[in-house]
Amino acid sequence: MSDRIKRLIDRLETKHTLTKPEWIEVLDGFDDSDREYAAKKARAVSLGVFGSNIYIRGIVEFSNVCRNDCYYCGIRRSNKAAQRYRLTDDEILSCCDEGYGFGFRTFVLQSGEDYKEYPAERIAGIVKRIKAAHPDCAVTLSLGEMEYDDLKLMREAGADRYLLRHETAAKALYQKLHPDKMSFEHRMKCLKWLKELGYQTGAGMMIGAPYQTSEDLAEDMLFLRNLEPHMIGTGPFLPHKDTPFKDFPKGGYELTLLVLSLCRLMLPRVLLPATTALGTIREDGREQGVLAGANVIMPNLSPTAVRKKYMLYDGKIGTASAAADGLEDIKNRMRSIGYEVMISRGDFKL
Repeated sequence: MSDRIKRLIDRLETKHTLTKPEWIEVLDGFDDSDREYAAKKARAVSLGVFGSNIYIRGIVEFSNVCRNDCYYCGIRRSNKAAQRYRLTDDEILSCCDEGYGFGFRTFVLQSGEDYKEYPAERIAGIVKRIKAAHPDCAVTLSLGEMEYDDLKLMREAGADRYLLRHETAAKALYQKLHPDKMSFEHRMKCLKWLKELGYQTGAGMMIGAPYQTSEDLAEDMLFLRNLEPHMIGTGPFLPHKDTPFKDFPKGGYELTLLVLSLCRLMLPRVLLPATTALGTIREDGREQGVLAGANVIMPNLSPTAVRKKYMLYDGKIGTASAAADGLEDIKNRMRSIGYEVMISRGDFKL
């Protein structure tokens, strides 16, 4: 273990910030013992804030149609091999009803940017129906970039949270991951609007994305510290065979775990998922994510018939098992490392 990196991890734990050169030093210079040291510290912080409770969110992936053409994404507009689908409002509600019976108290409505078929007015109506049926539940939206008035309409309809990964805080890298028509500035503006509108706001980035450097990741950490999101969704980059980035290597598993720990030390109360991508890159990835400081897991409530069609990357786990089986597996995995799945909305702790 490097004494220097250990001191920087200790400082992050107490001061909750580092300078850009210090972030780069940690990201470039860590070894396994440094990562394990950070995980031990982060785990203690997470236990102090949340106890041994793991919050679950049930994801309903209701459409894989997307207007965008992001170079890394399996449901990008130009992927002609993708089998497109859309769920009806009743099908979305049915997924939530089923999830409620299993103990879910947060539902995440996620889709590609499919606004012609699902304008804000339609989403607002779906949110109202979910809230009427399950008033003790939170509704999270993960629909990509939208305009202020649309975000406001859905918030007023009862949406509690919104997840919008910033992807990268480095504009030059953003432009390498997205076509020219997509705007780095607009994405950042959306995150600002979400917080202004009172959403519990989630940001996040891919670890090991094509062309990403330690300097880019350092920018992400500085950005997250300034934004202070309520949730950070971060996982390893995983390639998809039908995208321009199909031949790029996977993001680093160890680096992803380190970044999770650093996020927890930087923002102790943040809701931090052990992502599906982490469980895809390594069989026990989600368990190790929790042991590195994560406290949220997001199982899939989508109908089994469509899950394999929502492939953002190759090899995604959880596409075949029924929702009940997937949840029971998660409960058993969490118990095996000393944690318990909570039946709770799992709100951000103010």
